[in-house]
Amino acid sequence: MPEGKAKKTLGVLAIAGLEPYKEKPGEEFMNDAQREHFKVILEAWRNQLRQEVDRTVGHMKDEAANFPDPVDRAAQEEEFSLELRARDRERKLIKKIEKTLQKIEDDDFGYCDSCGIEIGIRRLEARPTADQCIDCKTLAEIKERQLVG
Repeated sequence: MPEGKAKKTLGVLAIAGLEPYKEKPGEEFMNDAQREHFKVILEAWRNQLRQEVDRTVGHMKDEAANFPDPVDRAAQEEEFSLELRARDRERKLIKKIEKTLQKIEDDDFGYCDSCGIEIGIRRLEARPTADQCIDCKTLAEIKERQLVG
């Protein structure tokens, strides 16, 4: 497996170089240690995404050529288009990560925006930008499918 492909499949814990958080008996949810754990994860993830953006800019500058052959030119334009779409998704994700980091600073992280209950450490480790508990997210997805379907 190519090295670049393996890197993209790393989870956010691996990107941050962390092990799953081990909760202590009776530990308060979203205490300082837990908030710091997620802050490290989110900052590492944001940095990794920013590096991807920088690599794309460098790659596009290095590879940009005015091919006389229309097929070569079209292939390059399609490659650049795909890269730019991926970077646009990553740019949106960076904004969501920054919003989540602000929620940590405001001491409002880890609780469902819909019902207010704890989202849960494992769900947040799987998706640190989650802003709904699994039940509310499931209901929202069902409603969305009903509207679309």
